[in-house]
Amino acid sequence: MASGPGNPTGERVLLIGVDDRLDELAELVRSAGGQVVGSVVQRLDRPLAATYIGVGKAREAKALAWELGADLVVVDDELTPAQARNLEELLELPVVDRTQLILDIFAQRARTKEGKLQVELAQLTYQLTRLAGSGASLSRLGGGIGTRGPGETKLETDRRRIRRRIAMIRRELEEVRRTRAVQRAGRRRTGLPVIALVGYTNAGKSTLMNALTRAGVLAENRLFATLDPTIRRVTLAPGRDALLTDTVGFLRKLPHQLVAAFRATLEEVEEADILVHVVDASQPDAEERMEAVEAVLDEIGALGKPMVIAFNKLDAVPDPAQVEQWALRTPAAVAISAKTGAGLDRLRALLAKQVDELEGRSDQ
Repeated sequence: MASGPGNPTGERVLLIGVDDRLDELAELVRSAGGQVVGSVVQRLDRPLAATYIGVGKAREAKALAWELGADLVVVDDELTPAQARNLEELLELPVVDRTQLILDIFAQRARTKEGKLQVELAQLTYQLTRLAGSGASLSRLGGGIGTRGPGETKLETDRRRIRRRIAMIRRELEEVRRTRAVQRAGRRRTGLPVIALVGYTNAGKSTLMNALTRAGVLAENRLFATLDPTIRRVTLAPGRDALLTDTVGFLRKLPHQLVAAFRATLEEVEEADILVHVVDASQPDAEERMEAVEAVLDEIGALGKPMVIAFNKLDAVPDPAQVEQWALRTPAAVAISAKTGAGLDRLRALLAKQVDELEGRSDQ
């Protein structure tokens, strides 16, 4: 997409998936700077091992792509190297999978040195698996002695170069982790509890951060607007302050390479005392998005922490009373609008109560 080498902005993109839910993929493409011109869906229980979709459906997609003038095909799953290669041959167009697309968006959004290193680590890890796949196919072309041509030599060179760069980035990020640990220890000495905002991308975490702390964090209506953590002091009640941190949003099918690469950043969530799960209540699939967030929290070992759920964007729902009822049925939940300020006093009070309970437990 837009940030990749040789990829111009405004590419015309055809989407391909194996279920009907391609709205999020379309939003990801737009976030990367592409223009969605059409989509092809083949309902399958699971993607086909060789070509992701059937050969007949691929030919149908090829015809539609040519008719719509598509420059690129984006697939709503991570493809194996063989699937990607076979699809490109069938479609006669470049094919990008969901993981590549998300990595591209992260590369566009990264601003700090740390953020750029984490994105590069994820991209290189992804590329290395693809090189390994290419190597396996090349090795089948010959029987060993006398078949090791320039292609394989270059492949091994590429592998070594990528592995060296990965090792270098990991060393730099390990230093980042040590620095963050020292900073967290300093914050601990203040005696203030740490509250982390978590949630699906574009749920309104940065807007909530600004509303509670006047932090001035970039808050845009786009996916992954925030990659780097921001920490600010927040007053929950008279004489009751805390430290509030905002970090990267989560997503369905979030690439494991990203979760691993952003370990230094996600440690801010792991080390927090309380989590605020910000939910975009205006989304029809809000509950599925909540499950996706919980899956990532589970993956990083943070799911068991005390949690408050903030059902956000009351200002954008047709029936706010329905969201209020949802919050009443959910333990430790409140309906809010970070944009208008509705419900923020109740959120502060709920967080102050959580802090009191936490400190009560720690005193025992």
